Amino acid sequence: MQRTSSLRAILTPTAAFRIVLGWGAFIALLLAEPLLAGRLPTLALFAVLAVIVAVIIVCAFGVVTEAEHLAHRLGDPYGTLVLTLSIVLIEVILISAVMLGPGDHATIARDSVMAATMIVLTLVIGAALLAGGLRHTNLRVNRTGISSYLSLLVVLVAVAFAFPAVIGVEGAYTPRQAIPILILTVLLYGFFLFRQTGAQSADFQEVGGTVLRDGSEAPRAGIGAVLRAHRREVVARVALLLITVTPIVLLSHDMAVFLDDGLGRLGAPIALSGILIAMIVFLPEAITTIRAAWMGETQRVTNLAHGALVSCVGLTLPAVLAIGLLTGQTVVLAESPVNLLLLGVSLLLSLTTFSAQRVTALHGAAHLFVFVLYGISVFS
Repeated sequence: MQRTSSLRAILTPTAAFRIVLGWGAFIALLLAEPLLAGRLPTLALFAVLAVIVAVIIVCAFGVVTEAEHLAHRLGDPYGTLVLTLSIVLIEVILISAVMLGPGDHATIARDSVMAATMIVLTLVIGAALLAGGLRHTNLRVNRTGISSYLSLLVVLVAVAFAFPAVIGVEGAYTPRQAIPILILTVLLYGFFLFRQTGAQSADFQEVGGTVLRDGSEAPRAGIGAVLRAHRREVVARVALLLITVTPIVLLSHDMAVFLDDGLGRLGAPIALSGILIAMIVFLPEAITTIRAAWMGETQRVTNLAHGALVSCVGLTLPAVLAIGLLTGQTVVLAESPVNLLLLGVSLLLSLTTFSAQRVTALHGAAHLFVFVLYGISVFS
């Protein structure tokens, strides 16, 4: 009886509605594929896009709800890691599925990861710091944790986008280069997860813990104790999060065809499609990040944003290199000089922002400015 009531508290009518809505919309798109395959009238095309986006937004709030429950139950970095890995893993699987499908998709990994990197480093972090900085005056991060994230990002971004342009052939690694890069990336990312969830977990927690009435800091329960005490709830919420987030990613990729068509009719640049899709894929994470900043949880902001990017590059790069080696496909990773400059500015700005004694709304405004520059470069 108690187990049933606990499950009902997790699987609420609203949560069930979001699951039915998300998966129902995805199944409806599959069934309607023959009708949507032809050239739709412009009004009908944008109506379909509007419905898909509306469904994604509704489901995104469900993902945010479960992610916040898990974050507060498990604590950082474990709670935020569940959300980031669930979204990034699905994204990596879908990129891999596209590469293994028919057609030539030599640049899909580069375009997807580049868009995600700029969106997270500038738009998401900028909006979060602006919102949090306007409400709080003492936003501080755990400097060792953010330094670890940025150290990995500098290396991974350089390996993914800059090195292929310098040592590769036509923007792609040769097989002799790809094999050691693949192995080293897996080892580095695996070592990062091992340290983040083990000996260095305290480096990814908020500066200062929960303060008791006598002024002392409340002790944090270990992850093992939390899982033993709340195993059923954690498993149920993780399952609910995955079931809710999967149709978001599936729908975002299904709508890519409609989005490309619609932007083509409007005369917009092709690169804008990848940016919009990446924004939708990371919508749950973006909402969670901004809400964390609004609540003054600055370390959780960087855990969500930078943690997602480390996972995105650290998982996507070896996956696409492995597919390229096994199938003989060319995987073009080298970025243009403009995008490399924007990546360098974004990483340098992140270093200066999070090395400060406290982060402010001005830091957020600077990050948003760089995102506008990225947008200008897309339309140039």
